[in-house]
Amino acid sequence: MSKINPVQAAALKAPAAKPAAASKAVAATKPVIASKPAVTGKPSPAKTVAAKTAAQPAVKPAAAAKTAKPAVKKVEKEKVAKPAKEKTPKLKMERDSFTMPKTEYAQFHVLKERLNKLGQPAKKSELLRAGIMQLSAMTDAALKAALGKVPAIKTGRPKKK
Repeated sequence: MSKINPVQAAALKAPAAKPAAASKAVAATKPVIASKPAVTGKPSPAKTVAAKTAAQPAVKPAAAAKTAKPAVKKVEKEKVAKPAKEKTPKLKMERDSFTMPKTEYAQFHVLKERLNKLGQPAKKSELLRAGIMQLSAMTDAALKAALGKVPAIKTGRPKKK
C-alpha cells in the first residue's frame, strides 16, 4: 500500500456518521454507477471509486480558482447581415400531351443540336416555351399568317394495329 497524505488520514479518522455530506461530495465529482453485486468477495470498481472520492474532502472554490488555467476568450467574427432573398412564388406546372407530325417533331433534335453548338443547351419544353413567347410577341396579322402556314392535323391517339 502507498503512503497516505495528511488530508487522506484526516478523512479516514473522521466519523462515518455524515452520509449526506459524503453523498454531496460524490455527486459533485462523479456520478456513481450502480452495478450488480460481485460474485467474489472483492468490492466492485464502482464502489471503490465512490469510496475513494468520498474519503477526499471537497475542494474549496478559492483553491480551484488558483489551479484552474485562465480561460482564453474567443474572438467572435462579426456576423454580416445577408440581404434577405426575395422569395419568388412557386409556379404551378401543367402537364399536357399533344400530337404532331414526325417531321416537325424531328425539328426539336435539330434545334437542340444548334443550341448545343452555340453553348446554350435546351430541353424540348424550353423550346416550346420559347416558341410560345415568340408567338405572343407577334402582332395579330403576323400571328394569323404564321398559323396559316401550319397544316391542321387529326387530334387524338392513333389506333392500335
